[in-house]
Amino acid sequence: MEGPVVLHQPHVGPARMTTRAVFGLDAGSSGLRDADHLIQEQRDLLGLPDGTIGCTHFVRSSRPHVATSFRLPPGFSPERWWERLAELALLGIGVSWATHRIGPAELSAGATEASAELANRLGGRAVVYPGVNRLVGEVTIGSMLEDSAIDRVVVLAGHAEPASSDMVRTRDHVRPEWRDGLLTLIATPTSNGVFVPFEVPNPTPCCADHE
Repeated sequence: MEGPVVLHQPHVGPARMTTRAVFGLDAGSSGLRDADHLIQEQRDLLGLPDGTIGCTHFVRSSRPHVATSFRLPPGFSPERWWERLAELALLGIGVSWATHRIGPAELSAGATEASAELANRLGGRAVVYPGVNRLVGEVTIGSMLEDSAIDRVVVLAGHAEPASSDMVRTRDHVRPEWRDGLLTLIATPTSNGVFVPFEVPNPTPCCADHE
């Protein structure tokens, strides 16, 4: 089978983050909508800095659910927010940072799994990331790669390779995934040649007002 076509522009930046810059939260969210809302809510309540990346992760435990992770920009450590994170654990949310696990055992394990995936860029679906606020309406693939943390655009197999001038109708809902260490947007073409993100916005409409 023919593989997907890719347009990418790897970002030049600091070396891969260590787990000290990443923490996980697991509230046992039943689906993406709840997990997206948790990311938006905790980013605002904690006052996380610009440049933070927040992701969702499926946890395949005895009770499958969705956990979340946050990666802070250079110069920041979760230690600054530890008191607030400890309060979340008292409310029944699993928290993981470096070697620390607090909160319910199953949820702190889920938070650990999520933070490890993000720390190593092995998985996770990004909800909050640099440049997401610019990805509204229609944008070119070139500007998407230039103005956001997205590293590459992958188009499903069977379609011509996109050009940087091709348009993406964002539907104000762009959720790239970590694949092979790169933040990757999966896209599909429409009948008029405009691309759209593979994920439709219907699962998480509550978060549109926070972006």
